[in-house]
Amino acid sequence: MQFSEYWLRSLVNPALDSAALAHLLTMAGLEVEESQPVAPDFGHVVVGEVLTVDKHPDADKLKLCSVAVGQAEPLQIVCGAPNVAAGMKVPCALIGARLPGITIKQAKVRGIESFGMLCSARELGISEEDQGGLLALAADALVGQDIREHLQLDDQLLTLKLTPNRADCLSLAGIAREVAALTDSPLMLPEIQPVTPTHDQQRAIILDAPQACPRYCGRIITGINAAAATPAWMVQALERSGIRSISASVDVTNYVMLELGQPLHAFDNALLTGAIHVRLPKPGEQLKLLNEQTVTPAADSPLIADEANGGRALALAGIMGGEDSGVTDRTTEIFLESAFFTPAAIAGKARELGFASDAAHRFERGVDFELPRQAMERATRLLLDICGGEAGPIVEACSPQHLPQRPAVTLRTTRARKLLGLPLDNGQIEALLQRLGFPLQRLDEAGERLSITPPAHRYDIEIEADLIEEIARLYGYDNIPAPAPRGRLEMRPLPESRRLPMQLRHQMAERDYFEVVNYSFVDTSWEADFCANTQAIRLANPIASQMSVMRSSLIGGLVNTLVYNLKRRAQRVRIFEIGRCFLLATNPPDLQQLPGYHQPLRLGGLCAGPVNTPQWGEALRNVDFYDAKADLIALFGKRSQELSFVKSSHPALHPGRAADILLADRPVGIIGELHPAWVQKYALDSAPIVFEVDLDALGTQPLPQYRQVSRYPAVERDLALLLPREQPVQPLMAALQAAAPAIVQSIELFDLYQGKGIAENQKSLAFHIVMQDTEGTLADADVDAVVQKLLAVATRQFAAVLRS
Repeated sequence: MQFSEYWLRSLVNPALDSAALAHLLTMAGLEVEESQPVAPDFGHVVVGEVLTVDKHPDADKLKLCSVAVGQAEPLQIVCGAPNVAAGMKVPCALIGARLPGITIKQAKVRGIESFGMLCSARELGISEEDQGGLLALAADALVGQDIREHLQLDDQLLTLKLTPNRADCLSLAGIAREVAALTDSPLMLPEIQPVTPTHDQQRAIILDAPQACPRYCGRIITGINAAAATPAWMVQALERSGIRSISASVDVTNYVMLELGQPLHAFDNALLTGAIHVRLPKPGEQLKLLNEQTVTPAADSPLIADEANGGRALALAGIMGGEDSGVTDRTTEIFLESAFFTPAAIAGKARELGFASDAAHRFERGVDFELPRQAMERATRLLLDICGGEAGPIVEACSPQHLPQRPAVTLRTTRARKLLGLPLDNGQIEALLQRLGFPLQRLDEAGERLSITPPAHRYDIEIEADLIEEIARLYGYDNIPAPAPRGRLEMRPLPESRRLPMQLRHQMAERDYFEVVNYSFVDTSWEADFCANTQAIRLANPIASQMSVMRSSLIGGLVNTLVYNLKRRAQRVRIFEIGRCFLLATNPPDLQQLPGYHQPLRLGGLCAGPVNTPQWGEALRNVDFYDAKADLIALFGKRSQELSFVKSSHPALHPGRAADILLADRPVGIIGELHPAWVQKYALDSAPIVFEVDLDALGTQPLPQYRQVSRYPAVERDLALLLPREQPVQPLMAALQAAAPAIVQSIELFDLYQGKGIAENQKSLAFHIVMQDTEGTLADADVDAVVQKLLAVATRQFAAVLRS
C-alpha cells in the first residue's frame, strides 16, 4: 500500500515529522517498508510565466524568451524546448539553482546572455520519461512561488507492508484512523453528504448468489462528459499511490477506493439490458476482461450479469470488469457499482487466472460491509463535480443473514493487565479502546469486564487476546518497560562421563572433518534410495516439491553436499552432521494408538577422495572402509573396546562392504561404502565411505581409573594363525581378549597374508601380544602358558592352526 504523506496529513496531522510517523506506524504493526521523497533535493526553482518568445538570431532550434519570475524585471532565458509558448507557466531555475547533476549559472548561448533555465519534469527529477518539452503548470499557478511548494514536492511516499488481517488499512481513511488513535489526534475524514436524485432511472438488482455477495448497490448517472479532464490534484494523488490516470470516471472510482477502501466499478449503462444479477457462472461460460484476457471463471467465482441474451456476463465480481460493458470517451451514462463480496468468494480467484487486481486484493482480505452506500455517495459527488450529469436513486439489494456477524467480545481488564504487565487502570483501558471507535459497554459497575462490538471494518477482532493486543499497540510497544529477568541460577554438576555434542564436533574437526547443516526436509527419492523408505513422513505444506518429506537418515544430505562440492572441483571431502532424523514410532505413546514419531539425534559422516592432501612424502591413496572405521574408533574413545563391526546389508551401502556398528552387542549405527547404483546415479567420481551413529551411544565415556605402572619389563610374543578365509577377525579377537589373563596388556592384529605358501581357502592372521606383571619379571614358563592358552581358544573355537 503506497500513499502520499501529504494526503494522509490532510486527514490527520499529528505533531510528528516523517521519520517519527513512519516509526509510529511500524511499531503499531503497520510496517513502513519504504519511505522515499517525491522529488530529489533541489532548490531555487520558481514558477515562471513566459511573456514573449522570439527566435534566436543565430540558432534555428533555440528561442529567446522573456520570463516573469516575481522579480522587478523579467529574465532573458534562451530555451530549446519545442513546446515553449507565450503565456504558459513553467518551472524556472534561477541563477545558482541546484538541479540533479547540474548547477545553473549565467551563460552565453550562441552569443546571447541567458539568466536561468526553463525546466522539464525530467530535469527536475520528478519523472523518468521525456515529456516532450517543458513541464506545463496550471494557469492559476502563482508566479514566483517556489516550485517545491507549488507541486508539493516536499512530500514523502510511504509504502506499507501490511499483514493480511489488516485490510482496513488498505485505504487512507483506515490509516488515518490508526494514526488518530495512536496519537490521539483529531480525525478529519471528508464529509459525505447524500446526493439528491434528479431523475428516477434505475435498474433492479437480483442477488442470485447471496453467499458470495450479500450487499450490492447500484446507481445510474446520466448526462456525463466521459472525456472531461481529471483534476490535477486527483491525478497527483493517484500517481503518488502508484496508479496511473486513465479517464475521469475510472480515476474517480480508483480515488474512492484509495480514500475509503471500497472498490467500485462503472459500467456503460447504454450497453446494459434489464436487471443486474449477481450469480455464479454457467458451465463453460467465458468473459473477456478489461485487460483483454478471456477467462473461464471457476464454478464458485461470482459474476455480474445483465439479462441480455439470456444472461450475459459483464464482470468478474470483485476482481475486474468486462471489456464489452466498459466506459469509453463516448459514454454519456454510467451504472455505478458498489458492493460487498465475501472474502471466501474472492480469495485466490485472480491468482488462479494468472493476474492480480487492486479490487481482488482488498475483497479477499475483507472490506467494510457497511461501506458500499457511503462510497457510492462519495463517488457520485466527485463524478458530478468533474464530469457533470444527473444522479438517479441508489438501488440496494441486501441479504442480512449472509453478512459477516460481529459478535461482542468480552474483555477482562485484570487479564489485560496480567498479560501486558502494565499497571493500567480500568479508565485508561476504556480510553484506549474508545480512541479506536469501538462500541464499548461495561458489564459491571467497576468496569472490570467490558463488552466490545468490533466495527465492520475490523475483521481481526474476534477474541479477548485481540483486544489486549490493541491496548498494547495504542499504549506503545516502546513504552512497555523491559526489566531484566530475575531468577535463581544454579550451577548443576555435569557428570564427567558425559560428552556434549560440541565436544563431539571438536573431535570430528580434529579428525579433519568439516561440519555441515542440511535441511530436515528432503526429496522423496533420497528416502527411497538411501533408506528404502516408502512410508516417509510427509509435510502438509512443503516449501518446495523437492523438500516434501522428513529425513529418516543423514546420508542423503551428506551425499548431496558431496555432489555440490565435486561440481566445484573439490577433490577431498570429509564432512559430518549432527541432526535429528524423523521416524514413525513403532509403539505409539498415546492411549488411542495413534501413530507417533521417533526423533533420534544422530551423527553422520562422509569421506571421499584421497586419505590425505597430496604430498611428496607418501603415495596418493583414496579413503577406504578402514580409514572411516579408524575415525569411528577414535570417536568412541575408551568405549571403543566395546565396539564390534558385523557384516550387514543396507540399501544405501555396497553389498559386502557394509557393517552394523555394535556397542556392547547393541546396534548403534552403520558404516560402509556407498552402493554402486547411487554412485552412478549421483555421478560421483568414486564411492565415498559413509557412517551414521546414534548420538546417545557417543554421549558417555568411562571415567579414567588408576592402574599401577609396572616396574618390570614387558614380554612380547607374536602368534600367527591359519584360519578359513571367510572367518571374520572380530569374533576371534573378542574370544582371545576374553580368555587372556590379567598379565596380557594388549592383543593387536598386525598382519594379514593370503597367497603363496598357504592354501587358497585360508588366510594368515598375525597377532602381537604384550604381557607385563606388576609383581615381578615374567618367567618363560608363564609366558608360554599364556600363548598356549590363547592358541587353544583359537584352535577349539575357530579351527585355527598355528602357522609354522
